Amino acid sequence: MDITAVVVWLLVIALLLIVARMSIRIVRQYEQGVLFRLGRVIGVRMPGLRFIIPVIDRLHLVSLRIVTMPIQSQGIITQDNVSVDISAVAYYRVIDAVKSVVAIENVAAAINQIAQTTLRKVVGRHSLDQTLSETEHINSDIREILDALTLEWGVEVTLVELKDIQLPESMKRAMARQAEAEREKRAKIIAAEGESIAATALGEASDTMMAHPLALQLRNLQSLVEIAVDKNSTVVFPAPLMSTIGELSAFLARENQAAQAAATPARPPLPAPAAVSPDSVQGPVPAPPAKVA
Repeated sequence: MDITAVVVWLLVIALLLIVARMSIRIVRQYEQGVLFRLGRVIGVRMPGLRFIIPVIDRLHLVSLRIVTMPIQSQGIITQDNVSVDISAVAYYRVIDAVKSVVAIENVAAAINQIAQTTLRKVVGRHSLDQTLSETEHINSDIREILDALTLEWGVEVTLVELKDIQLPESMKRAMARQAEAEREKRAKIIAAEGESIAATALGEASDTMMAHPLALQLRNLQSLVEIAVDKNSTVVFPAPLMSTIGELSAFLARENQAAQAAATPARPPLPAPAAVSPDSVQGPVPAPPAKVA
């Protein structure tokens, strides 16, 4: 075999390797291949080892995994004319590989733009309070609108979430004052309810103590036990009010009786009459004085 034949065989082998390399395609598990033959769609190739005709066929690989797409911050005016900056994030995946390649040129860029405009439109129909409190409803509305538009492109939007809501500084201060006033109102209402309950309980306790006088004394002893925990405190024994009033009334009565007894003068005792003989009596004998009542 001459050198020319060897060179020819080497060229043939190299050409076969190049053709084999161009004919073999590997479709991964998370992909689908859209096969074009002379510019026309022939079909979809599933994951695995696939062969194509070089130069004539072209296999376009499409990923079926969920894609995370951030939606940049948008300056939006709400229904009550408050300017806010809202950013969000969207999750989508390709469900029809042929449509995602044939129906639209760049799926990611198209979804990004339609998501921004949909976010602006949906939030603009809500007030600021609704935007802050009804985020789940807004997310659902945005996802439904995007689904209706992107299904024609073979794409399904699985989830849309509002990520950040930036408010003006003046609005933040106003909301802080409103929240503070709301907390103060709740605190006053709770304090008033507590006072009402305490007054009712004290009334019931006073009725019980009036019915059972020893209950007040027992409560005083309990108070002394609680005070005695601190060894540096001075304990004053409180007397029950009703017994103190009774003792004071008895004392005043005794004092009045003593004052009346001191004001009345004592009468001196009468002297005994002397014996008089009949001979020494000259003239009529005077009668004894009458007793003064």
